[in-house]
Amino acid sequence: MSDTLTRTKQILADLVAFPSISADGNLAITEHLATLLEAAGARLWFEPDATGAKLNLFATIGPDLPGGVVLSGHTDVVPVEGQPWTTDPFTMVERDGRLYGRGTCDMKGFVAACVAMAPVFAARDLKVPVHFAFTYDEEVGCLGAQVLTATLAARGITPAAGIIGEPSMMQPVEGHKGCFEYTTRFTGLEGHGSSPDLGVNAVQYAARMVNRLCELRAQLKDRTPTDSDFIPPHTTINIGVLAGGVAHNVIPGTARLEWEMRPVQPEDATFVKAELAALQADMLAEMHAVYPAASIETETIAEVVGLTPDPASAATRLVMELTGANRAGLVPFGTEAGLFQQIGIPSVICGPGDIAQAHKPDEFLALDQLAACLAMLDRLADRMERGAV
Repeated sequence: MSDTLTRTKQILADLVAFPSISADGNLAITEHLATLLEAAGARLWFEPDATGAKLNLFATIGPDLPGGVVLSGHTDVVPVEGQPWTTDPFTMVERDGRLYGRGTCDMKGFVAACVAMAPVFAARDLKVPVHFAFTYDEEVGCLGAQVLTATLAARGITPAAGIIGEPSMMQPVEGHKGCFEYTTRFTGLEGHGSSPDLGVNAVQYAARMVNRLCELRAQLKDRTPTDSDFIPPHTTINIGVLAGGVAHNVIPGTARLEWEMRPVQPEDATFVKAELAALQADMLAEMHAVYPAASIETETIAEVVGLTPDPASAATRLVMELTGANRAGLVPFGTEAGLFQQIGIPSVICGPGDIAQAHKPDEFLALDQLAACLAMLDRLADRMERGAV
């Protein structure tokens, strides 16, 4: 395993050197991963986005049969601008048993481990296939995974289990909330601040929506499921950005509100949307009385379903056996796991590193976590050679 760890570290260093920030695309890093997987004998295909600057990669080693396991990770990372790094974020540095660099923890470490293990899987007499799913734009709404899972469903590719390697300290995670993100834009009518009745104040109407969202946030606490183990146990709403206006004495003609909710149950999202639709209908009636061209438009940035805990999940049972864990937990952050579950692939989160390190300056992955991940994948290869998946 020491040779594999050395190889994994080198692969990870190469992956960190690709500054695959979501806004800039992941073309180069994905092509590099494809080269490594193809060299190990994998069969693969790409799925580009509309721009061609972003790619999903899906690869398979082993027999062309149903079932098996899909190992999934994203290749994009969050920006480093404005963060006080003490080293170059895109040059991996090893120090005191830690690997520093953007994405080492979230989640190029898991991706590197999977690719380093590809020749090991290829050398085994696997009775079921192992798949590798590497996606774009997880950090901005799981956009690549939404496309990929739809393609897998259309092609009838149905692994028996999915392991999504987000950092969990190598502990199995069976559930998380959904993550629904929106941008609502208000268009009113500018005018002189001395005559507010002659204009339509876009910021004022945006503020009314903020107030309603805050009221709904309180009401959602009363809708908490009795069996919810999430922290907090109820659906949450967050106001991220409210922007508009140009000067003290100008009625603002436009405003932008960025907000999110994280549902613990689908009906909460339906409730919030219905309440907002009623509010917006009332506001538009007022706005149109002054300016018929006024508008309120909401753009859906992402509606990523949560991962629903399933006591019968084959994926959770598999990873508990592979890691020796006696229980699976829940996390507050979102992942792509629910998208795989949504198309009928039982899924669990388990990957190296601590989520507390993600998105921060001097992000790092502990070497012992990377070694533990490799050990789990090696045990997985043993099981797949016996057809025990």
